[in-house]
Order: sequence, then C-alpha cells, then structure tokens
Amino acid sequence: MIIDCHGHYTTAPKALQDYRDAQTAALKDPTQPPYDGKINISDDQIRESLEGAQLKLQRERGTDVTIFSPRASAMAHHIGTATTSSDWSRHCNDLIHRVCTLYPSNFVGVCQLPQSPGVPPQNVIAELERCVNEFGFIGCNLNPDPSGGHWTAPALTDKYWYPVYEKMVELDVPAMVHVSSSCNPVFHATGAHYINADTTAFMQFIQGDLFKDFPTLRFIIPHGGGAVPFHWGRYRGLAQDMKRPTLEEHVLKNVYFDTCVYHLPGIELLLKVVPVDNILFGSEMVGAVRGIDPRTGQYYDDTKKYLDALPLSDGDRYKLFEGNARKVYPRITKKLSK
Repeated sequence: MIIDCHGHYTTAPKALQDYRDAQTAALKDPTQPPYDGKINISDDQIRESLEGAQLKLQRERGTDVTIFSPRASAMAHHIGTATTSSDWSRHCNDLIHRVCTLYPSNFVGVCQLPQSPGVPPQNVIAELERCVNEFGFIGCNLNPDPSGGHWTAPALTDKYWYPVYEKMVELDVPAMVHVSSSCNPVFHATGAHYINADTTAFMQFIQGDLFKDFPTLRFIIPHGGGAVPFHWGRYRGLAQDMKRPTLEEHVLKNVYFDTCVYHLPGIELLLKVVPVDNILFGSEMVGAVRGIDPRTGQYYDDTKKYLDALPLSDGDRYKLFEGNARKVYPRITKKLSK
C-alpha cells in the first residue's frame, strides 16, 4: 500500500470560500456579532471537486490513500478572533469528514486546529477531541505561528504548548508542523514562510528538552524539512556546540520528514542525509506547486516518480510508502482495516 501523508483539500467547492469571505467581511464592523452562516455543499459537489483532481491523480500516480486535511494556506489563524477561528475550523473539519465518509478507501482525515494569536492552546483541545473521537481523524496540523508571519508565539518546546501535547499523547496522534498564509509581505507564503517554519521548528526541537517530557510525542516536519537536510552538518555541529545529545538521540525518535521536495536531486539528498526510518512519502499534490517541470515533462509534485527512480531496497520502499506512516499515525491501521 502507498500512503501519501500530506494532502490538503485545495479543491473544495466554492461555497466554502464564500462562507470564509462572508465571515471575514463581517469582521469589519465590530458592532456586529460574528458571522454564523451555513455552508451548503452537496455530496455530488464534493465528488466533482475530487474526481478530476486528487482522485484522478491518485489513480494516475499509483497511490492508494491520502492523509487529508483542510487547505493549509486557508487556515489563516491571524484573521479575526478565537470565535472566528473556531467556527472556520469546525466547518473545514466537517467537510474533511464528509470527504472521508464518501471515499473511505482513498482519504483519512487530519484536522485543522482553531488556533488564534494570543489565545491559550487549551482552546484547541475540544476540536481535536471531536475530530479524533467522533470522526476518527488520525492527527492534526499544528501552526507554530498563528500570527501569520510575525512569530509572536513561544517556541514549540515551551510549556505554553504542553496542554496540546498532553492531549496528543493521550489520543496517540501526531501533529504535522504546518504554518498557514503569511500576512507579512516579506515572507512569501509557500516559498519562504513554509520553509522558514519547517527549519525553525527543527532548530527549536534541538534547543529544547521537549521529548524528555513527552517521549512518545510525534511530529512531522513537512516539505522535506525545509533547509534542514541541506544543512544537516550545521545542525549536528550546533547541537554539539550546545552540549546537546546527538540528533539521532535527541530529536529523531520523535521527529519525521515528508518527501514534498519537488526535484530528484532534493529527494536524493533527503534520503542520503536523513535516516529512512524518519521519512514518510508525501506529495501535497494539487498544492503549492502544480505545474509541469519542462526539464522532465512530469508534474513537480509527483514525488513518487522521484522515489521510483532510486535504487531502494524492498525494506526501505516499504518504510517510505507505508510502514513509517503506520508507525507515526498508528490510528490509520484501524481506519484502513474497515
């Protein structure tokens, strides 16, 4: 089985964005109550949004199931208040649940958390519990920067985040560290802000002692780990200078990377530097980079083709495409056995 660990509902029906536009417009008048409109999306509209996109690409590229979550760039936790984020996250997660119900063999859900700048992380726990316990979701996306590019939140190793981690451990679900859109024009969302966040998260994990307190906590750093694989020697050296344990001992028992790296040399470097036990196949297809590479004639985000081009052993291939996903997302085995 080939499990894609990184998929977002980027092709959701227009009614979802219409709701968000109305919700955002209502914020302009603080004397008015929060927008509480409804979203009317039929099952046929959901099918139409997927059949010519994610499902079509699953079939063409030979993947079996996608771990699926709301569109990351649309989380936009910096917009509005905690109520804004709560309402928006609930609607987005409900839609993911409907997708997974319509296509249980193709999609398994991961939830968006209702984060908001300056609001304690405890605020997200009820939605995480709802999605895991009621919908059977197998993980969550955690935004280390709800401020949208201004980085006002404490480091991920700070005890500020501990209530969320305690619940993740209790539920036995991992988090993908995933920022959202950037309202800071200095940081292009997908070209800079995403990669900056991936790199920043890894360095924070090196600096802190989070995994002493939570030895079973698991994170996926997407987009191949940002700059991390290219600068692996830097991080080994920094850890050594700071008298930290080795990366293998200190971080790699709890932190994993996906293969959302959109060229073969990058995938080769990732696999050469990072232990194969810490890499999960992911494509983020129909995501940040949707075009065809003129040098290869293939879609940039068809990351399976890069892996297929490498001389992988059967054991390593199993880990990359299935085994590691089952290890990091243990709830997926129950979902796929139904």
